[in-house]
Amino acid sequence: MLEYKGTKIKWLGHDTFLLETDSKIIITDPYRISIPLEADMILVSHEHFDHMSIEDLGKVSSIRTTIVAAKECIGKLVGIPFKEKTSLSPGEEKTVNGIKLRGIAAYNIDKINPDTKKPFHPKEDGKIGFMININGTTIYHTGDSDLVPEMNNLQPDVLLVPVSGTYVMSAREAARAVDVIKPKIAIPMHYGSIVGSLHDAQEFKNTVTSCEVCILTKEPLGEASPKE
Repeated sequence: MLEYKGTKIKWLGHDTFLLETDSKIIITDPYRISIPLEADMILVSHEHFDHMSIEDLGKVSSIRTTIVAAKECIGKLVGIPFKEKTSLSPGEEKTVNGIKLRGIAAYNIDKINPDTKKPFHPKEDGKIGFMININGTTIYHTGDSDLVPEMNNLQPDVLLVPVSGTYVMSAREAARAVDVIKPKIAIPMHYGSIVGSLHDAQEFKNTVTSCEVCILTKEPLGEASPKE
């Protein structure tokens, strides 16, 4: 767990993070959730099963939860309880329940699906990463993306960046992204579940020289307030 200026950042595996303040619990791309918990807000970057898992969304969403998701997800968020759901597009800014959000385009440049001959994450789909502003602290969750021009000089406090390659940036590509994005702290993600391993996270840390890198230990979900 990393605590940065009052916000606790816990990695739950893959692209799933729990961001916790004194008054809010935010969960990103819930996947393989082990213990149910009630989130105030859930952020969903795109429709792939390991990011928009209806089963796992059902474990963390309740009638008091707001879901903010890429447009391609909105019509597919069915069969789960929630208070409201709203879409976010690349470049769009919204303030939702006091949390400032900006959608950042997330797509592939050179990660091509051999079956479709198209990128695994095409730009035209409108998949997103999230720039999250919590009490003046900015956290950028890139979603599933390569290093793209929209990332230039975003300067978040904390960067959550994929390192596994295949579908997203490799460790060395992610290190180059750090130089472009210019965060204060970088945390690797998207490894240890489907593709990638701790070796990728360590290679990323060893390659980055422009900011602090924090490799988080995967945590069970049950450490925050339990779902009622």
